[in-house]
Amino acid sequence: MTFTGWQDEALEFYERLEIDNSKTFWAEHREVYDRAVRQPMVELLDQLEPEFGPGKIFRPNRDIRFSADKAPYKTHIGAYLEAGGYIQLSADGLACGNGMYQLAADQLERYRAAVAEDVTGAELERVIARVAKAGPVVTGRNALKTAPRGYPKDHPRIALLRNKGLIAWQEWEPADWLGTPEAHRRITTFLRTSRPLKDWLDGHVGPSELPPR
Repeated sequence: MTFTGWQDEALEFYERLEIDNSKTFWAEHREVYDRAVRQPMVELLDQLEPEFGPGKIFRPNRDIRFSADKAPYKTHIGAYLEAGGYIQLSADGLACGNGMYQLAADQLERYRAAVAEDVTGAELERVIARVAKAGPVVTGRNALKTAPRGYPKDHPRIALLRNKGLIAWQEWEPADWLGTPEAHRRITTFLRTSRPLKDWLDGHVGPSELPPR
């Protein structure tokens, strides 16, 4: 089926889940989640696959083993694309991300070396400026408060060097267009405009070669 957006019922589901995040509520409203929330995401991923590769929807259950918050369910639906990209829907609206959220130790070493080097570092600055001009915000993740070991505090790209992740991110508040094919257009526009950042990271950082933890 063709993706036609998310209707108000999907947002209302998450509004109510935020109030009553319980297994009882979930069991009583599972049909709404499957039909109004998850099924449109399935249709969207099918439509995106030819250009952005297969997608996968994250499970709705939270991992509460090491969390003080024991609420059993996520208050959003999220999915990622094999070629790069993340899509999220919640009561707050639609959001998309792209990049590398959490760099492993070997990735972080390669990232910092590429940022510090004049040619590749300047290239990243141009990529960030181009992506930001198109609308997404490029933001660092888990930044250090000072310079990483081995790098001078006055390095011209010290703000980038402090990051332990780097992503493009864009959010849209709920509006009538969310229940129309316009939602697909905004998502694909984001994925295309943020792709240069993902390409730079893929080319200069790449996947982690460390064994899984």
